[in-house]
Parts: sequence; C-alpha cells; structure tokens
Amino acid sequence: MTQRPVRRTGVTLIELLIVLVIVGILGSIAWPSFVDAMNRGRRADAFSALTTLTQAQERWRANNPSYQQDLNALPGAMLVSKGGHYDLSVVSNSATQTGYRARASARSGSPQNADNPCQMLEVEIAIGQIIYRSYAAGASDANSNPDPCWVR
Repeated sequence: MTQRPVRRTGVTLIELLIVLVIVGILGSIAWPSFVDAMNRGRRADAFSALTTLTQAQERWRANNPSYQQDLNALPGAMLVSKGGHYDLSVVSNSATQTGYRARASARSGSPQNADNPCQMLEVEIAIGQIIYRSYAAGASDANSNPDPCWVR
C-alpha cells in the first residue's frame, strides 16, 4: 500500500510577516492623515467658542461705550471652549471702543496641544472689520496667508 502525501493547509510564517509588513506600511501612511483630520475637527471647537465670544462682545458693546476686556464680566462668554480643547481670552489691552482681539489657545491637557501649526487662533475686530489669524507653537508671528488653520 502506498501512502499519500499529507497536504497541509494554513498560513506560513513568511506569509503572515508579509501581511504584517504591508499593514504596517499602510498604517504609517494613513496615521498622519488621520491625526490631521482629528486636529482640524477639534479646531471647530475653537471656531464655535470664538463665535460665541464675538457675539457676547457685540451684545456688550451695544449697551456700553467700549468692548469688554475681562471675560469674567462678559455675560455669555466662556473661559474654556465647550469641547475643553481651548482656553479663551481677550488679548491684553486690546479691548477699545472700536475693537478687540479674541484668542483661543490650545489647552496643555488636550490632544489639540499637539496641533503645532495652529496652537492659537485669533479673531480681531477692528472698526467693523474681521481679521482671522493663527499662530504656530512658540511663534510670535502669525501664520502666512492664506492661513492654513482657518480654512474650512
């Protein structure tokens, strides 16, 4: 009687390693895009908070001779964005009769703090004109135009 060769089925170690390498390469390509999309999505938290702050400032200015410097004294204003990713403030000594600068800074405990090119977002109201700016981590000069952070 002759023995038939045993046919083995399954995946070899080499095949498994090749699949893992391919998945690793695809993951390394996709991960930065995913992180960038998450950062852009969390920036909406800053946009919303700055819009709320701007509306509160306009309501204040309708009844007062100048814009409010102190957010604690401004009804309807928040110190932290709703999502908790940004601290809100009015840039020191910027509130006048004709305008102010509102700033949203990424919080240190938030994953948004890793959004290096867009650490701070600003809205400046100056004599009826609205100017949008953003600042990279540790930078004193605003990002160049067109601003990469305010693109929706």
